[in-house]
Amino acid sequence: MREQLISGKNILKAKQKNNIMAKTAIKSYSLAEMKDKYIGKTGTKERDQYEYELNMDILSHMIKKARQERNLTQEQLGKLVGVQKAQISKLESSANSATIDTVLKVFKALKADIHFNVTLENRQLQLS
Repeated sequence: MREQLISGKNILKAKQKNNIMAKTAIKSYSLAEMKDKYIGKTGTKERDQYEYELNMDILSHMIKKARQERNLTQEQLGKLVGVQKAQISKLESSANSATIDTVLKVFKALKADIHFNVTLENRQLQLS
């Protein structure tokens, strides 16, 4: 009888615990909130550096993907642009040190269009 009583108490405790867990909502966070919390708010030095590096990484990957789509080696692309293979390799691994002129030459050699968007106060600027 005592064992049944103890067992009944354990079941009751488990039910209460499950009810508490069911009532506790799990907070979810957006990517922007996570960036704000762990990298820094928009406009801070840390956040600006993160965004810059992310954009340069994306640019590097786009150059590599476009080169591969054209079935060109780094050496072949380098010859088209007028630079060494090592510079193409460096550009594909990190565009941080590339000038805008070099990036434009690379995309021109790849016969790829590149588009720039400028957003000012949450609206895109239009050329007129």
